Amino acid sequence: MKILIALASAIVLALSSSVGFALTAESVNTAEFREMPARSGKNVARPDPLIVAAQVLLSRRSISPGEIDGLDGKNFRKALAQFRRGNGPGDGDDLDQRTWVALTAGSNGGIVVSYTLSRKDVSARFVRSIPRDYARQARLRRLAYTNPLEMLAERFHMSEGLLNELNPKAKFRKIGERIVVVSVDRAPAYVAAERIEANKTTGMVSVYGPGDLVLASYPATIGSDDTPSPTGEYTVERIVKNPTYHYDPQKNFQQGRNKRKLVLPRGPNNPVGTVWIALSKPTFGIHGTPEPSKVSKTSSHGCVRLTNWDVEELAALARKGLPVRFVE
Repeated sequence: MKILIALASAIVLALSSSVGFALTAESVNTAEFREMPARSGKNVARPDPLIVAAQVLLSRRSISPGEIDGLDGKNFRKALAQFRRGNGPGDGDDLDQRTWVALTAGSNGGIVVSYTLSRKDVSARFVRSIPRDYARQARLRRLAYTNPLEMLAERFHMSEGLLNELNPKAKFRKIGERIVVVSVDRAPAYVAAERIEANKTTGMVSVYGPGDLVLASYPATIGSDDTPSPTGEYTVERIVKNPTYHYDPQKNFQQGRNKRKLVLPRGPNNPVGTVWIALSKPTFGIHGTPEPSKVSKTSSHGCVRLTNWDVEELAALARKGLPVRFVE
């Protein structure tokens, strides 16, 4: 009997350790450093309050972890490595105590805050669904969000899963409804950008100021083996906000059975998202995406793909003529 009790206790302890801490606004806002469990090669099943806090603090410094999801994933580790290189803890991508102390130094305000849905929020025009086929997308009036959850998650740089976890009873549809979201306001850069670098090896886009000061960095999808991004240095040709997407199978790629030119309407679910930054190399650019969770995890057709919120910040830092360098 004692052996069975001891075994049951060990199983309960193991399960509680693997599940982690309950995810609430309070658990995120009061998160303190603790040793992270060993990486198993896969994301943990549930968001971790400590990782949510770390991702928000990184994002506030314009060191983007991509989608804030509370998971120990590839883009989170990229952001940690970038932060550690420039802020004292040195090389590596672990969230150790030195990194946590440096990350929380000078942080102000709650990580998770309350937000009240407005009339504008609940009256936004959504589309029922976004078809995969470009010809069908071209027939829509706008490639808008499909529901309030998608809209709000993107506005606050969150995954839909995390927004749901933090608001298990929310409907996201009523004026005056109070929800909780992460607070990711980014301070504007205080110096002008001097160049953009897209690193094909690390899958990162970085913006540099004077003296190689890193002003911002973002996880990115940069080409693929079949359709690689260019090499060398180019310049920003133009910046288009809320763009239409011009599909040309002769110049770009073949999508499904579509063999003729198409113009896809504007909207956050447009194939290039909310911003198109055209480069001096024709047909290549830096742009957003309708699928933020897939940034740096899938391939592109040669262009550089960021989350919509990251490319919007990049557009604010960029200007016509700014050098863009592709490095291995």
